[in-house]
Order: sequence, then C-alpha cells, then structure tokens
Amino acid sequence: MKNLQLIGLFLVVAGSFLPLVHIPIVGNWNYWKVDNTLAIILWGFSLLTLVFMLIGKTKLVRIMAFLIILLFVFTIVAIKLKSLDYFSFLPFKSWQSTFAGIVKLSWGWFIEFLGAVLILIASRKNINKEKANFVIKSNK
Repeated sequence: MKNLQLIGLFLVVAGSFLPLVHIPIVGNWNYWKVDNTLAIILWGFSLLTLVFMLIGKTKLVRIMAFLIILLFVFTIVAIKLKSLDYFSFLPFKSWQSTFAGIVKLSWGWFIEFLGAVLILIASRKNINKEKANFVIKSNK
C-alpha cells in the first residue's frame, strides 16, 4: 500500500504544475502562479506526508492528506472570491458576477484531488492491516 500512497503523493506534487485556473487572454495558471505561498505550503505538507510514509506513521499520513484536501478547498474558495473582488470596480453586481465567471477552474484540480484521495484510501487500508497484525500478535 505504500506504493499507492507514493503514487498519490506524486500526483499531488505533479498536479501543482498542471493548469488549475484558466483566465481568458492571460492563459492557464498552476499553483505557483496562483499563489507562491500556497504552493510552498502544499509542498511542505507533501514533504511531511512523505516523511510520515517512510517512518510508517499511518495516522499522521491520513491527517496530512486531510490537510492537503482542506488546502485545496481553501484555494478554490480563495480563487472564486478573488475573482469576484477583482471585478469590484464594475458598477453593477450582475456585471461583476458575469466577469468573475470567466475565471474557470481547470482539469488539474482533478489530478490534485485524485492524489490526495488515493493517499487517504491507501492509508486506510494500512490502518486496517496494522489492526489485523496487532490482533494476531496479541493472540500469540
């Protein structure tokens, strides 16, 4: 199951370079163009997740996967709110929401969430395996 966790972690890190936001005329933005601080936090979480995977701390790996998913949700909400704020100079709310609607989320988010969910699923299987090994060892 560690291999499946590593694949999920690879997808999360590789997803930070994929297009996450499409803005007409400007083009596609990845995590680094959206916000450098959030990208550094994501890589820090990924590094901690890798360390916890290598030392076998399955519960901490699950916690880090949840934090990564929360970071993704926070980033998506921040992108939507920032796009509304960016067009606040327009006089009518309907115009603001129309122009903010041109900022679209791209396919890279699918890869990001897939990687984080893969880490969660693989760590859940590891926890079940650890419980089974504990029961077998305690019966001996």
